[in-house]
Amino acid sequence: MTINWAEYLPELKLLLGAAIAVFILGIIAPWLTRLLMHLASPFSFARDLLERTKSPFRLLIPLVGLQIILSSASDKFLFIDAARHFTTLAIIAATTWLGVKIVQAGQDVILQRHPTNVMDNLAARRIQTQTKVLVQTLSFFVILFGVSYMLMTFPNARQFGTSLLASAGVAGLAVGFAAKPVLGNLIAGLQLAITQPISLDDVVIVENEWGRIEEITGTYVVIRIWDDRRLIVPLQYFIEHPFQNWTRKTSNLIGSLFLWVDYSMPLEPLREELDKLCKQSPNLWDGKVCVLQVTEATERAMQLRILVSASDSSSNWDLRCFIREKLINFISLKHPECLPQMRANLHEETPKAPPPEQQIHAPEHQPPV
Repeated sequence: MTINWAEYLPELKLLLGAAIAVFILGIIAPWLTRLLMHLASPFSFARDLLERTKSPFRLLIPLVGLQIILSSASDKFLFIDAARHFTTLAIIAATTWLGVKIVQAGQDVILQRHPTNVMDNLAARRIQTQTKVLVQTLSFFVILFGVSYMLMTFPNARQFGTSLLASAGVAGLAVGFAAKPVLGNLIAGLQLAITQPISLDDVVIVENEWGRIEEITGTYVVIRIWDDRRLIVPLQYFIEHPFQNWTRKTSNLIGSLFLWVDYSMPLEPLREELDKLCKQSPNLWDGKVCVLQVTEATERAMQLRILVSASDSSSNWDLRCFIREKLINFISLKHPECLPQMRANLHEETPKAPPPEQQIHAPEHQPPV
């Protein structure tokens, strides 16, 4: 059986023309992107945007050319509908990829212009937090719209979606409850981006753990604990539960430490020593607060509270440890008799036991004292 190629000559011409067009546009697309990058070289934002979107852009140009050729062809050609549909799906996928790349390129440009490796990085951390959360949300919606649009190109899928919506019922409730954590975290991410109760590199106390915000994703937050453990917390936690943020407005912090001493301890030498220790630590103490106060007095000793301030929580912790160690050493060397003591009266006479006949015996069933 011989094949009559003359019957398929129009299809072969169309296939050859489409292949030539894709080949030529595949060569033109990289050249065009290089030309645009050269023209945009004086503008950093446009240059960075083109650099990050060149791959989907080079794929999209040949696909658009192929779709134009297929759209102008006759509807009687063999497999023309399938070819058009496949090209449409590829264009939607490439456009979705381009949209995600554009969103990510905007994020990279904003992060580069607001670095956090500076002394006063509060504003930069807030901008980075907003940018990352919003970019993750926008990327999710771009992909969602792209997949939805691709499904809408299938008639059967549209009918299935219509019947599914018409017969939602219990299945719809089940899907709604199953999607509640995802949607809840998505909405919580938008709330965090707008209100910003936390930012990247914030010092927080969550679940009685001290740490820094290391990463904020679309569903959870990674907290780096002081001993390099990682605490993974859902985004909704920061909306529904109270927590401590030590760097919400500023990183400055006042820390306290307590000492117990005897009543004979003179306080002025201790205040002078505290002041000298703070001045000896310019890298830790910020020069604002350095106070010694008597906050409690019992029948045995008195409690001293020392307040010191620092530029951040880590410096404050180191400063408090340093001052506690030096003050204990100062009291031990200069006033050892002023350390907490147990007082007892050794001259008090012990009461004499009553005569044997006058002793009262407890009943046998009484529990021991």
